[in-house]
Amino acid sequence: MILRPERYSRCSFPVNGGRRKTLVSNYSYTTFAVINEMMLRRWLNAGLASGFVLAMALQGCMIAPDQSHYVDGVVMVAPPAPRVEVIGEAPSPGFVWMSGYWNWVGGRHEWVAGRWAPPHPGHHWVAHQWVRHGDGWRMNPGHWERG
Repeated sequence: MILRPERYSRCSFPVNGGRRKTLVSNYSYTTFAVINEMMLRRWLNAGLASGFVLAMALQGCMIAPDQSHYVDGVVMVAPPAPRVEVIGEAPSPGFVWMSGYWNWVGGRHEWVAGRWAPPHPGHHWVAHQWVRHGDGWRMNPGHWERG
């Protein structure tokens, strides 16, 4: 709300022996000018503060460009060190432990826990393995190999 000094600055009161005389009071004009300036500054400060808060909140909403972490089967992010797993007892004699590994899922490495598997006669299990490939990494999946 902006106060109009011309509306409030004129005042009529008896002066000079009871004659009514309209005077323009510089005091009231100055007072309302100061109040208007204070209100303008308050709105300006509130707007600046709101803009600052909005800018800070939107910093967390910025979308990072695609960094091409996965190109033609090559992951540009090295896998973390393998986790230590508690193997426990085999459910039956001859079962083979297939150790856990880091798999690339949804743009990040996810741990796949190890498990016991029934044996394949005449084969042995070759574990999953990450191999350096140029600037990135390629995963050779685990498989049963003859021998």
